[in-house]
Amino acid sequence: MIVPRYYENLNMLHDNTEPARAYYIPSSNRLKDPAEHREESDRMQLLNGNWKFRYFESIYQVQDAFYLEGYDTSSFDEIPVPGVWQMYDYGRHQYTNIRYPFPFDPPYIPQDIPCGTYVHDFEYQKVRNAPRVFLNFEGVDSCFYVWLNGTYVGYSQVAHATSEFDVTSYLKEGKNTIAVLVLKWCDGSYLEDQDKFRMSGIFRDVYLLKRPEKAVRDYRIATRLEGERAYITLELSFTQPTELEVSVEDRYGAAVAEGNTAQNGTLELEIVTPHLWNTEDPYLYTLILKTDDEVITDTIGFRTIGIKDGILYFNGQKIKLRGVNRHDSDPETGFVINIGQYRKDLALMKQHNFNAIRSSHYPNAPQFYQMCDRYGFMVIDEADIEAHGPFMLYRKEDTDWNCFSRWNEKIADNPAWETSILDRVQLMVQRDKNRPCIIMWSMGNESAYGCCFEKALHWTKIFDPDRITQYESARYRNYDVTYNYEDLDLYSRMYPALEEIEGYLEKDGGKPFLLVEYCHSMGNGPGDFEDYFQLIQKEDKMCGGFVWEWCDHAIAHGKAENGKMKYFYGGDHDESIHDGNFCMDGLVYPDRTPHTGLLEYKNVYRPARIVSYNQKTEELVLHNYLDFDDLKDFVQLTYEVTCDGLSVEKGKLPAFSVKPHSDGSGKLGVKVPSAGRTYLRLTYSLMKELPLIPAGHELGFDEILLANTDGRCQKVVDWLAVVQESGRIEVQETDTQVLLKGMEFAYIFDKRTALPVQVTFAGKDYFTHPAELNIWRAPTDNDMYLKLEWKKAHYEEAYTRAYDMSVQQNHYGVQIQAHASVVAPTVQKLLDVEIFWKIDYKGGIQAELSVVKDAEFPDLPRFGVRLFFDQKLEEAAWYGMGPQESYRDKHRGTFHGLFRQKVRSLHEDYLYPQENGSHYDCDFVELFGAKCGIAVASEERFSFNVSVYTQEELEAAAHNYELVESDSTVLCLDYALNGIGSNSCGPVVRDAYRFKENQFTFRFKLMPFNR
Repeated sequence: MIVPRYYENLNMLHDNTEPARAYYIPSSNRLKDPAEHREESDRMQLLNGNWKFRYFESIYQVQDAFYLEGYDTSSFDEIPVPGVWQMYDYGRHQYTNIRYPFPFDPPYIPQDIPCGTYVHDFEYQKVRNAPRVFLNFEGVDSCFYVWLNGTYVGYSQVAHATSEFDVTSYLKEGKNTIAVLVLKWCDGSYLEDQDKFRMSGIFRDVYLLKRPEKAVRDYRIATRLEGERAYITLELSFTQPTELEVSVEDRYGAAVAEGNTAQNGTLELEIVTPHLWNTEDPYLYTLILKTDDEVITDTIGFRTIGIKDGILYFNGQKIKLRGVNRHDSDPETGFVINIGQYRKDLALMKQHNFNAIRSSHYPNAPQFYQMCDRYGFMVIDEADIEAHGPFMLYRKEDTDWNCFSRWNEKIADNPAWETSILDRVQLMVQRDKNRPCIIMWSMGNESAYGCCFEKALHWTKIFDPDRITQYESARYRNYDVTYNYEDLDLYSRMYPALEEIEGYLEKDGGKPFLLVEYCHSMGNGPGDFEDYFQLIQKEDKMCGGFVWEWCDHAIAHGKAENGKMKYFYGGDHDESIHDGNFCMDGLVYPDRTPHTGLLEYKNVYRPARIVSYNQKTEELVLHNYLDFDDLKDFVQLTYEVTCDGLSVEKGKLPAFSVKPHSDGSGKLGVKVPSAGRTYLRLTYSLMKELPLIPAGHELGFDEILLANTDGRCQKVVDWLAVVQESGRIEVQETDTQVLLKGMEFAYIFDKRTALPVQVTFAGKDYFTHPAELNIWRAPTDNDMYLKLEWKKAHYEEAYTRAYDMSVQQNHYGVQIQAHASVVAPTVQKLLDVEIFWKIDYKGGIQAELSVVKDAEFPDLPRFGVRLFFDQKLEEAAWYGMGPQESYRDKHRGTFHGLFRQKVRSLHEDYLYPQENGSHYDCDFVELFGAKCGIAVASEERFSFNVSVYTQEELEAAAHNYELVESDSTVLCLDYALNGIGSNSCGPVVRDAYRFKENQFTFRFKLMPFNR
């Protein structure tokens, strides 16, 4: 098949498309809901549905003129529109991050371009007072040619932009046939190198708009505030001059402004005492544009966004962006997303305290922004531009600096790409210019900097000076060229260490600092939300950030035999170029089940925090982190006092005023027990109903330790008390074992390891395998770089050997003392360990492990003891942090309490298996079955995890559905674990959370029991 080679021509981006305009859906009558029910317009005819489809591996295989009227499509398959053909087994899925999946040779692409031909019949009836018809494609990847009734209509590219064609002259009454040729690649693909699965097809809605001859073609809403008044300026353009009535209504339908116009130009309306739009109160006015034959219904939000002295202000208030990066992604539909899917994401974001979204790395469907208007999100709208691939090109001098400094040569600073880049920015801005939720325009993502982006930024600032501009890649400079950054309003960075941020604020700080991506949320993580929060709140010039990212990207492939959904990532579809599971880096799983990282974020960004609590004066001081609402109008406060995990007092607090970004105080008197670990937990619940969040929804909590006479957990005090009862323990020794036999127990210790290998209590064998000293963990995604050092040190092969062992009896029982080490093949001794076991007459086993680590070795993943119990011990109870997993740098979403769960439920089922399920800051843990159990307690709080999987099984599996349960209930008792961090893409784990001790002692007591 011969078509014009527009797909390899930087000078032909669109053919016969209409000029870009603001998004709207006209109707013959006013639309009740133009955002989420636009299809109710009688002037909109959706062409969605099952279309005839044929897939080709190469464009040269398309020999027939499939677009001609009467062409026989009986041999075609059918595919949904919107849809992406890879989800229906045409071609193959491919996930890449930075690399182009084809040779870098712009504007040329592989000659054998995979493509799809679409044919669809539809009925059209001419409307007397709406004779003009426009065909809209809201998203096609990557480029397409379109025919109507056998006649060529046009061509367009830019996957995530609307392409509109005037098809009035091509249509006929009755049956019509539309034909579309979609190519997988085009020259625009060099600008669509986003970190995502590469999918193809007509993936957003296709529809006709039926319009009058005399109609509004475009309009722009500009608002300004002056004292107690608001002014709306409408810039209007018409297809032909016509009478236009304009009215503005408040939320209750009352008209607050009216006007009319008959020609291109401007119209100004005034509103007295306007109700401002913000994320906590997203108040919208309704705008109605009415001609004789058509009505356009839209919304208006009054707000201001600006920068003063390097600080970001919204409606005159300093604000912090609590943001998240979001891709269009669904495991069943790919990047085809409907209104219900959008709403689900937005509801979860609101429920977890986000107030901002970055549309990474392309514009979303236009209704998405209307929903953000309605539900209260500030948005960075980002152009459909990412040219990351040139960073990966071969260079003789292949150093990081060389790659960064020359990244821009091929595209960003190449004038040949100016038109393409400016086109993508203009398509975004023109379409979305009327949305109040959009506070910022982004020129794209990770494409380096140069003349192309200078021009795009300059056009944007001239066209829309009232919004902020952002482009993170502008920080890159060439050796001998100083670029123009005047049209950039923010200094934005990805994944900086806190020290880098502090350095910028100290040395420069001329522009607000934006964390455009931070806290890479891959797998078990991230572990640094709190640290970034503290710096964001401390520095006014820190305007907040956007977590990377919202959801795991994966493709669902049905359920495995064990009932788990099989989610595939990079490399699972036999593609040769891919980036593995790096696409699974979200705060929610593909099905939108929250990760524990999302629960961590929610509580770090709770609406208020306790500043101080004076137990004597009963003064409670809170800080309000909301931007606009007084705490008394937004949050219901409830409290609970627990002692050793048991509730001793609870109630509601009377509301008291705490202004936004301020401290306020109230009274709270509680009774504190004289003994026991006692905590006050203050819970913040939503007082009023908000869009997507019901009244009463919990927004977060605070927990503080209360002072009393004896703050120890009293159960642990009792358990660890010295047993002074008389009794008898029989001791037998062989060359390899020490056998201890008491009235109810029989224990065996291995002289070669100095560790217990058998524990029998009340006739029941507890162990299924010998105990181990444990320094390894199944590496997390955030360990991806550190694990290279760990494996270089052979930590994963480490084992214990004892040098000597002695046994002594005294009036408390038996003491075993040993000198041992942890060693691994080919390297020197890792750890030197002095081991003390004390076994009392009741069968309690006290342990003291004194460890000296060779300082040559890297930080340990963990240190502790691993115990393998009979699977009949299927439940766990503990006093420590819960209910979800927690670590030294990832525990702000948990609190201290008594928890009880099935062992299987304590496994956090990351799609890529890894270390999970630990519980931090624990006093004791118990495992039990129907008739027996074992408890572990310590004066010094510890971490534990208990699982049906070993760390070896977790590390060996590439997918969660491949996991096979071990034969044991596996308990890891840990003195400490290395922090979680976010180093899969972010900075290394901070010193405060590293397990960097070279000398330490771990003490605990094991206590079997009957039930």
